[in-house]
Amino acid sequence: MATEEPVTNKQVLLKNQPISGYGVAKVVDSTHSEYKKGDLIWGTGWEEYTLITAPGSLFKIQHRGMAGMTAYAGFYEVCSPKKGEYVYVSAASGAVGQLVGQFAKLLGCYVVGSAGSKEKIDLLKNKFGFDAAFNYKEEPDLDAALKRCFPEGIDIYFENVGGKMLDAVLANIRDARVLVGDFYHLYPKYLEMIIPYIKEGKITYVEDIAEGLESAPQLSSASSRSQCRETVSCNFPGLMQPYRTTIQR
Repeated sequence: MATEEPVTNKQVLLKNQPISGYGVAKVVDSTHSEYKKGDLIWGTGWEEYTLITAPGSLFKIQHRGMAGMTAYAGFYEVCSPKKGEYVYVSAASGAVGQLVGQFAKLLGCYVVGSAGSKEKIDLLKNKFGFDAAFNYKEEPDLDAALKRCFPEGIDIYFENVGGKMLDAVLANIRDARVLVGDFYHLYPKYLEMIIPYIKEGKITYVEDIAEGLESAPQLSSASSRSQCRETVSCNFPGLMQPYRTTIQR
């Protein structure tokens, strides 16, 4: 067990120290007024037990976590979507892409996604409600594929892959909108939007769950091949990445 320090992008890997990164934890004991035993939080490191003495960087779990926040800020705050616009999402079956597509549909946009297998394409159209989807691996000409899906051009492109796909999109886009910056100050606003959608069943998702911290490296390396949001369960099956946490004031 280690004492949790705030996670920053300047931290480096140290021998015999836990990996810094946003994990999800279940509180087992707390002397802090804002957190109680049983609460699910995220913002901890990758270890089975964490003693947190400075909980200012923690968030209570009431939503889909980092992927949801990325989708929300990127789509609503940066793309500034309007009803009826044409939206294209690459890597659309991933943790972020699947939510962006659903947000766009709820707003009344026309949404097309791309992914790399028939299974993922079926998910996009039948589970996540995309208007259309195509397997980029089966498209010899990405420019032609995009023109087929968007004969009048693309209004919003939610970029997840770069490379040849980005080149093809730039030749078909009507309005470029780029995501830059930190949007965690919008977290309360995001909760107001996402929680009612989840309770009403208007947002859906799929997950891969692996048991034990020792499964994390293998699961992370497979993330680019998965249509799911990858999670690791540690001794609390069925919960999202639940490590055990003690919080002190």
